[in-house]
Amino acid sequence: MAGEGERERDEFVLWQPKVQLGLSVLAGVLLVLELVVGWLPGVDARGALAWASLAIGLVYGVRAAAGALAERRVDIDVLMVVAAIGAAAAGHAEEGALLLVLFTFAGALEQLAMERTKREINALKAIMPDRAIVLRDGEWIDVRPEDVAVGETVRVRPGDRVPVDAEVIEGVSSVDQSTLTGESVPKAVDAGDPIFAGTINGEGVLLARVLKPASESSVQRVLAMVTDAREQREPLQRLIDRVGEPYTFGVLALSVVVFLLWWLVLPEVLGGHRSVGSAAYTAITLLIVASPCALVIATPTATLAAIARGARSGVLFKGGESIDRLSRTEAVCFDKTGTLTVGRPVFREIVVGDGADAGELLAVAAGLERDSTHPTAKAIFEAASAGCKAEAADQNGSCGPAAVEEVRSIAGHGMVGRYDGVEARVGNLAFVEEIVDDAARTWLEQTLAEVRGAGQLGVAIAVAGKGVGVLVLRDQVRHGADTLVDQLHALGIRPVRMLTGDDEIVARRITEELGLDDYRAQLLPEQKVEEVRALKATGRDGSPLRVAVIGDGVNDAPALAAADVSVAVGSIGSDAALESADIVLLSDDLARLPWALRLARATRRTVAFNLVFAGGAIVVMALVVVVGSLFGLRVPMAVGVVAHEGGTVVVVVNSLRLLWFSGGPR
Repeated sequence: MAGEGERERDEFVLWQPKVQLGLSVLAGVLLVLELVVGWLPGVDARGALAWASLAIGLVYGVRAAAGALAERRVDIDVLMVVAAIGAAAAGHAEEGALLLVLFTFAGALEQLAMERTKREINALKAIMPDRAIVLRDGEWIDVRPEDVAVGETVRVRPGDRVPVDAEVIEGVSSVDQSTLTGESVPKAVDAGDPIFAGTINGEGVLLARVLKPASESSVQRVLAMVTDAREQREPLQRLIDRVGEPYTFGVLALSVVVFLLWWLVLPEVLGGHRSVGSAAYTAITLLIVASPCALVIATPTATLAAIARGARSGVLFKGGESIDRLSRTEAVCFDKTGTLTVGRPVFREIVVGDGADAGELLAVAAGLERDSTHPTAKAIFEAASAGCKAEAADQNGSCGPAAVEEVRSIAGHGMVGRYDGVEARVGNLAFVEEIVDDAARTWLEQTLAEVRGAGQLGVAIAVAGKGVGVLVLRDQVRHGADTLVDQLHALGIRPVRMLTGDDEIVARRITEELGLDDYRAQLLPEQKVEEVRALKATGRDGSPLRVAVIGDGVNDAPALAAADVSVAVGSIGSDAALESADIVLLSDDLARLPWALRLARATRRTVAFNLVFAGGAIVVMALVVVVGSLFGLRVPMAVGVVAHEGGTVVVVVNSLRLLWFSGGPR
């Protein structure tokens, strides 16, 4: 029934919301037929159809009221049944039937709305695979994902769902993660890349090492957190829940007082005649219009719809309170590494000294770095493997990792080996300059200084007697970061600031590249907290500025905790992010942040409209009923019924619009 959409229902077919909706329509048809038959000349309907309609409504009304009373609660369901029975007892069975018809209809709509939001969320359950192919005793066997142990090897065939969170150890493919992150483009994966349970493998066979048991997979954790979020109540809703029962008693008491006054006192004062029926009619009408059905469901229906819409698009809201706090955000602080940037270096170009071959030097560097686990080594090797990007590809499109012998690592310096019979080195300046002449050493010093001055990373490469070069790498900004600031400014968010532990030059480059309002560099974690608190203190009129902190959820925990609302980015595989942040963006696309902000604001507007509409309808109709009766203008009970239940329907439909909220990811 209205206001009880979250209550668990029996499996009995009669209590299913679609059946309830159908029977409420049937009861409405019977009521209409009662009115039509009553207008026919020479036909005495004797109210049979109205009583039949009332009986259908009482099936659902009495069940809901009995459930409330069994839990020692007096709620809206009890009010509605009392009002309907009172109307029938006062000789207005058709109006009592109309009340329960609309009440049952609105309750069915609310339950269907709640089920829709549940379906949006529980769609995560549907993507869980029911089988895994695991290697045991040299054979591949089919088992349940729950039976796969951490450390075992699973095989994922093209088109299969990934059974558990794992790390690719062999194979190249693309994985469709749209069901989890909302990403429309499949993600390319190779050895060393993580894959997540419930995602769909593309064209290649993958062998992967299991990282977590099925019960602790990322999708299971996301599902659990969204489910928990549905159960949470934001402060306003908790207040409404607390005052619900006292309000119900108050409405019942007020109706009794109005009945007694209108029956015993007002006739003496106004000089009219006493009429039990008229007094009861006014009291019951007041009871109907003052019942807070729409008010009670104003917040939860909108909040659940927003949580469901966000979950469908890879935005995890941890409850209505996080939605409300995000909607009130006025300023944003971003971490850099892992948030605004991917957090790993990407090869940009190779700059070479006079007479050197760029393609050859890049190939030698890749050959030296082939077996290194350092992030820069991987970037250099990938660049050469892809055909020597940028300038190198123009000069020697056929290059790739060169055959380098006697390769060994010098800790803290770089890699050394022999290429074409001569020594080759890649690493820092002090290490590489030992095998070059003075002119090359000077060139390396100047070039590396220029690269660092541009906020980039430079790695020296030299082959004795063949030339020197500088491999230029830089941290790549995340997808969506290039338009992020403009979108946030358009939403009135200022300042958009970066807080980073990186050096001044790199921070300035990222700030200029992305158009950030300002930055703070070389910060320790506790200094980030101080910056957040200082920014919050810059609010106007004595009110603190509401600040959101966006981080990767791992090393930004203190700053996230100091914020009014915290958001973790690109965190489908991060346990720390899922635990620490109020909101989690499950993909790497930063464009989801402005979209989430717009959704949060739309939710707050929806809740505000629902509350104003529901509260206003109660106050206006109650005044009309009471004041009108004082002047002999009795408000028809049917009008009160339509106003009350119509308001509930308006609130439900208005909240459901959030399920189709656009303006961003689908």
